Amino acid sequence: MKDRRTVDELSIEELEAILKLRKREARLARLRQRGRPVPEERRAPLKPAPPAPRPSGIQWGWIADKLLLLIEILAVLGLIAIVIQLMLTVRELNANAPGAQPLPTFTPTPMINVVILPGGHTPPDAQGNIAPEPIPPHLQELVTKITPLPVPTPGPQQARRIVIPAIKVDAPVVEGDDAEALRKGAGHHIGSANPGERGNCVISAHDDVYGEIFRDLPLLKPGDEVFVYTEVQRYRYRVQETRIVQPTEVSVMAPTSSPVLTLISCYPYRVNTHRIVVIATLEP
Repeated sequence: MKDRRTVDELSIEELEAILKLRKREARLARLRQRGRPVPEERRAPLKPAPPAPRPSGIQWGWIADKLLLLIEILAVLGLIAIVIQLMLTVRELNANAPGAQPLPTFTPTPMINVVILPGGHTPPDAQGNIAPEPIPPHLQELVTKITPLPVPTPGPQQARRIVIPAIKVDAPVVEGDDAEALRKGAGHHIGSANPGERGNCVISAHDDVYGEIFRDLPLLKPGDEVFVYTEVQRYRYRVQETRIVQPTEVSVMAPTSSPVLTLISCYPYRVNTHRIVVIATLEP
């Protein structure tokens, strides 16, 4: 079969074989012109070299192109699947929440578990009898919602004694500031800081009954010293200011970021319509 390929399509080996064949044929032709005998083997036509196999790089390139195309198709399908899943999730959420859900109601924990300052009572009568100070009507419902804190287990860090040299006070301190506790001495408000601790240590006492411990509290001046004793240590506080407030001004009992001592009693003497509050800070 005649090879119909052009010169450009032939390999180098094939071109070299054809060139050799042409040279051989030319040489044989010259021998014939001169009348010389032509060897039999020389007259045998030379067969061209078989065509070289085509390089296989074209096939690998085709395979690589197909693989890249397949990867791109898979990536697009994955992206479509993700979008569909997101749409289904949003639809499910909307179906489960047809309307605005009411927010839960939280009951805040008050920072101060009282609505009226401790130590209040009616003015003493001729026999010295008193009665607890009545709770204002608008606060009675709030009082019923406040659960009194339990009396803590006695410990060495609790206040045991208070001494105020400027007004000659030297009295025991008990845990609690209800009517029963204040019969025994000055009362440390349960839940307030212990002496020396960071926070507000609140101690109250009567001014006109049960020893009149805080009767002269209005005489204290800034700079006066107050000593509070525990079983193991004495703490010294220095008076900073004195306030006259309404019995409902419970903010004076709020926690503080530094060690503070707050002394509370009724005011004025035997009238008891207000409260006197003395604030002192811990000395190093």
